Amino acid sequence: MLAGGCRNNNNNARRISVARAGDVTLYLDQITDIIMPGTPPADSAAIIQNYINKWAKRELLFQKAEENLSPELRSEIENQLEESRINLVIYQYQRQMMLEKMDTMVTDNEMGNYYSANQESFVLSSNILKALFIKLPAETPNVDKVRILSRSNEQADLQQLETICYQFADKFDDFNEKWIPLNRISVELPNEIVNEENFLRRTSFYETSDSTFIYIISIRDYKLRSSVAPFEYVRDDIKRIIWNNRRFDFIQSLENGIYNDAIKENNFKLF
Repeated sequence: MLAGGCRNNNNNARRISVARAGDVTLYLDQITDIIMPGTPPADSAAIIQNYINKWAKRELLFQKAEENLSPELRSEIENQLEESRINLVIYQYQRQMMLEKMDTMVTDNEMGNYYSANQESFVLSSNILKALFIKLPAETPNVDKVRILSRSNEQADLQQLETICYQFADKFDDFNEKWIPLNRISVELPNEIVNEENFLRRTSFYETSDSTFIYIISIRDYKLRSSVAPFEYVRDDIKRIIWNNRRFDFIQSLENGIYNDAIKENNFKLF
C-alpha cells in the first residue's frame, strides 16, 4: 500500500523529506518499512525509487482529479464518504455492544430444540455416510489382514488396522464417527460410482483397484439425499443460524431502545 504523504504543516518541520508531488510531501519515515533487513544497498535503492515513482504518479493523479472533478461529482463523493463513515461507526458500535452484552453461548439443548422444530429445513442435498477409506499400494503385503480388520467394529482391531495403515497406506481416513458426503471418498476411486443410492443400499464393504493402488471402503452407516440430515451433520449450521438470529434480534433491540430513549428524552421530533 502506498503512503498517502503529508500536506505541509509545522509538525513536519523536523522530518526528512524524500519527494514532493504538488503540495504533498513524502517523508523518509513513511518508507523505511518497505526494505526488508539484509537487502543489498543497490536493490534497496531500486526498491525505494520504484516506490517513490508509484507514489508520485498516484498522488499527482489524485490532485489532478480533485482539480477537475465537477461540483456534482465532488458532492457525490462526499456523500458516499459520509455514508461509509456512518456505516462504519454504526458497525463498530454494534460490534462493541454485542461483545459486551450479547449472550454468545449456544447450548446443545438450544440446538437440539431448533433441529427438532425445523427438520424440514435440513433435507440432505447429497448422499452421506460414515466409513473407513483406505488406499494401499498394490504391492502392500497381507492385504487380507487389512480387509478383515476394516470390517470389524472392535476398538482393538481398528487400532491394529490404524497401525498397519500408517505403515503401508497411501491414505487412511477414519470417518466412522463423522458424517461426510459420499463424493468426498468417491472422488478418490479410479472408477465412478454410477448410482450412489443403490451403491449405499447394497454395499457395506467395497474394494476396487487399478495398476497402482487398492481402494477399500468399509461403510458403517449412510443417509440418502432428500432425507432429513442427522443432527451431527448440521450441528454447526444450526449453531450459526441460532447465533445469527440472536445477533439480528440484539441489533433490532439496540436500535429500538435508542430510538425509544430519544423519543422519551425529546431528542427525536417529527415536523
